[in-house]
Amino acid sequence: MNARLNLFGDQVSAKVMKHFIAANKVVADSSLPLATQELVKLRASQINGCGFCIDMHSKDATHAGESQVRLNLVAAWREATVFTEAERAALELAEEGTRIADAAGGVSDEVWANAAKHYDEEQLAALVSLIAIINAFNRANVVVQRPAGGYQPGQFA
Repeated sequence: MNARLNLFGDQVSAKVMKHFIAANKVVADSSLPLATQELVKLRASQINGCGFCIDMHSKDATHAGESQVRLNLVAAWREATVFTEAERAALELAEEGTRIADAAGGVSDEVWANAAKHYDEEQLAALVSLIAIINAFNRANVVVQRPAGGYQPGQFA
């Protein structure tokens, strides 16, 4: 299976991807915990049906030491006991931020307030940026049907 379009194969999409990657690096270097970043990327990718990003972020998280149990339970985080309250707040914000079209009014005040209890202003800014960035990556990969399964941890480092 091949992607419909190589997102790094022409000047326009390659420049856009370069900016997405640079923005992601800013978030990666923030004080938002790396484990939280990977959980959020994985959950948004699950919601968006982005196989490439699910493959990437589950492998990167495993490579960074994340447990298989937690990764297996990301899709059912509400029923799982393996996530901290802060991680649960981030996952809820990621879900509402990803499903904006499904929710009248977007992200609720309650979800925002819960996230703000656990994260400082810089971390909230990183979390909001991360949600926007992963959704952009997901949408590009889904549109071009980028195949999943061949990602190697650190491949884009």
